[in-house]
Amino acid sequence: MAEVQLKNVSKVYEGGNIAVKEINIDVKDREFVVLVGPSGCGKSTTLRMIAGLEDISKGELYIDGKLVNDVAPKDRNIAMVFQNYALYPHMTVYENMAFGLKLRKFDKKEIKIRVNDAAKILGIEEYLERKPKALSGGQRQRVAVGRAIVRKPKVFLFDEPLSNLDAKLRVQMRTQISKLHHSLNATMIYVTHDQTEAMTMGDRIVIMKDGVIHQVDTPLNLYNLPVNKFVAGFIGSPSMNFIEGKILQDNGVVFKSSGNDLSIKLIGKQEDTLKAYINKNIWLGIRPEDIYDTASMDYKPKYYKIDTPLEVVEPMGNEIFLYFFIDKVQFVARIPAREMPERGKIRTLMLDREKLNFFDFDTELAIR
Repeated sequence: MAEVQLKNVSKVYEGGNIAVKEINIDVKDREFVVLVGPSGCGKSTTLRMIAGLEDISKGELYIDGKLVNDVAPKDRNIAMVFQNYALYPHMTVYENMAFGLKLRKFDKKEIKIRVNDAAKILGIEEYLERKPKALSGGQRQRVAVGRAIVRKPKVFLFDEPLSNLDAKLRVQMRTQISKLHHSLNATMIYVTHDQTEAMTMGDRIVIMKDGVIHQVDTPLNLYNLPVNKFVAGFIGSPSMNFIEGKILQDNGVVFKSSGNDLSIKLIGKQEDTLKAYINKNIWLGIRPEDIYDTASMDYKPKYYKIDTPLEVVEPMGNEIFLYFFIDKVQFVARIPAREMPERGKIRTLMLDREKLNFFDFDTELAIR
């Protein structure tokens, strides 16, 4: 397998539209890296530049230590799996998987060995004589992955391969691709807009927005140590709650929300860190799972209590989402499903002060 390095890579289209702006990514040998971000963030354009399907406007791209900016896609020794499968409808599964090898003049015996090995890995041996129209979406996607496997490329590229599948199939294929990564010991770069896919599959995740990389890190670090407000809000479902406020000196260091619904005395390291922000506006963020209700948690001094009417109650099976307002800003809490809270009733909720996140109001960078 191989390393993939992007050094100050940019993509500028005619008219000056900047799709990707001077990004730097270093994908290690046999690493699974996921590019994730909202629509139009530049993740698919980045993948297509790696594949050679888009020209690089500026910067350098290396695969296995070789500069490949001007190398044709067929000579980069990569394999790409597309969102729409891109199977030939008139060919059988076997023929689809073998087609690329035939073009490269592989021996028939070698082709058969490679196709059968890939089919066994993916559990599609019984479908080899069928045509794509006789397969389900998940089966077609496995064929598309199999077509990539038989080539034994240095790098596998996946461009939102699961977005056409239903929720159950997405979970199954997610697991299949993760297992495939471990069994092949392959270098894989995977593009998705789904942060759950990114968190469950990637060794490291590249968070992009507006053609710029905001953070490259492990799933746990992205979740627990986001570098800015965008990353904090993008990772996690439901997303982090945010509210504007000011840091005040009032018998200690206090966060006071703009509408005065919150007045939280800070504790521990946060108190020291935020002394530099006295009389300055900042953003407070807290994840839904760090807001508890008194029915499911014993009160501890580290909690900050609020009493609030519940606007919406969403039972999710093993947990319940509670929607409420602070300073006219909608918040959501994620609590265990021990009882069914009643919509419209006043509920006592507790914010874990040790789990509060703070962000500079102007730069939106994390304050630590």
